[in-house]
Amino acid sequence: MRREFNVVIERDSDGYYVASVPELRGCHTQAKSLDVLMERIREAIELCIEVESERISDLQFVGVQRIAVGV
Repeated sequence: MRREFNVVIERDSDGYYVASVPELRGCHTQAKSLDVLMERIREAIELCIEVESERISDLQFVGVQRIAVGV
């Protein structure tokens, strides 16, 4: 069975790309390039599915919103 997952990608202050999958608890990785990041997140997803297969929920992606707050 083929499934699709939403991946959130950010870049940290050191220039690393960080990817996480909200539907899979603890599923995240990082890399210096987007190409390597995509390879690593696929591997991370496969491993998380292997471990958490019975707990994966079908969340419907709605969107991402940036919000500014004063700190």
